[in-house]
Amino acid sequence: MKKLALHWQILLGMVAGVLFALILTNFSWGAEFVSDWIKPFGNIFINALKLIAVPLILASLIKGISDLKDISKLSKMGTRTIATYIVTTVIAVTIGLLMVNLIGPGRTISEETRTDLIASYEGDASVRISDAQKQKDAGPLQALEDLVPSNIIGAAGDNANMLQVIFFAIFFGIGLILIPEKTAKPVKDFFDGFNEVILKMIDLIMLAAPYGVFALLAALVVESPSTDLFAALAMYALTVLIGLALMIGVYILLVWIFTKNKPSFFINGISPAQLLAFSTSSSAATLPVTMERVEEHMGVHKEVTSFVLPIGATINMDGTSLYQAVAAIFIAQAFGMDLTLGTQLGIIATATLASIGSAAVPGAGMVMLVIVLAQAGIPEAGLALIFAVDRPLDMCRTVVNVTGDAAVSLMVAKSVDMMGPPNVKDWDDDYHPETEVVSENV
Repeated sequence: MKKLALHWQILLGMVAGVLFALILTNFSWGAEFVSDWIKPFGNIFINALKLIAVPLILASLIKGISDLKDISKLSKMGTRTIATYIVTTVIAVTIGLLMVNLIGPGRTISEETRTDLIASYEGDASVRISDAQKQKDAGPLQALEDLVPSNIIGAAGDNANMLQVIFFAIFFGIGLILIPEKTAKPVKDFFDGFNEVILKMIDLIMLAAPYGVFALLAALVVESPSTDLFAALAMYALTVLIGLALMIGVYILLVWIFTKNKPSFFINGISPAQLLAFSTSSSAATLPVTMERVEEHMGVHKEVTSFVLPIGATINMDGTSLYQAVAAIFIAQAFGMDLTLGTQLGIIATATLASIGSAAVPGAGMVMLVIVLAQAGIPEAGLALIFAVDRPLDMCRTVVNVTGDAAVSLMVAKSVDMMGPPNVKDWDDDYHPETEVVSENV
């Protein structure tokens, strides 16, 4: 029998974990067995994801920025591309925060279940509360001061200081561009290779994902077996989907305002790429189709598509950023945490910057969520709450990622006067991927 695809293995692991735990709860020793002998493997999986977070940020950000070649001569197109991607990401995260605060899916969890959750992670929660109090007592510019690390080794040694790592990676990448190309080449080659190694390590970690989610879901069931927790998951998924739909509406509106093209023009042009993104859960795998649709069916010049879309596939993860914002607040609500406005603004900044480092590989989206949770002081153990519905949401948020890439390319093309009538080549409209693709946010 052919080997199952990774996402099917993960789904089977989730279902098996729930069923296994439900069966064992019928025995007096079942809950203790799961806590002592099954849950640790889930914790190991979470730790492995956290382990790779700092190297992933350093490798992908430095490589991505250094690939810009010449920062001193960034064209008007390049400046507008990066600025627009950042703006759309901020909009996406803001929409996510507004929807999750308005709907409040985590608040549907009963007080009894919430108390059990807090009791399970009381030590971790108390540390986070203490850290939050320190932040409240800090001065108004403390966040800006904390952005610049005094020691990168120390900053990289703590996932809670991820913004400092991101700052260093951006600073390093800019410095790499500004030195002579001959001098920079060995360093760039190193980080190119380093990035490939990190991506392969994530591949290896994700081989254990079915067993990790089995352990996480089994522990979740025995530790919090009440049905209202699963009802809350349904509300959480609905919140993410509403946010993603609103974000697509924002793209359509922006294209209409900036390019004067009707919504039907944009949707009909990008829909094949959206369908492929939904089926593959990979914006990188969808890139050839996205470029073909934007260039031939929407009239964007090749000079724009070849620059804007590959950058977008690397740094523009609006759907992922929106999901991270909703997931972070949902987990906080599930733990009974009341996040301040300042903390939520920090989530916007962290999710925006972290999305730049979201690689198109399995597990990267969850790794970035770990960064957002750590920065906001939310227990990372809450990741177990959202694994069960992550796969279908992964497919949906990848659609938003690809749609955002196309929308920004149209706006940039219009702003630099590189947009003409569509030039359809019927002979290559049908795209049949011949290579294996992987999910970017499982």
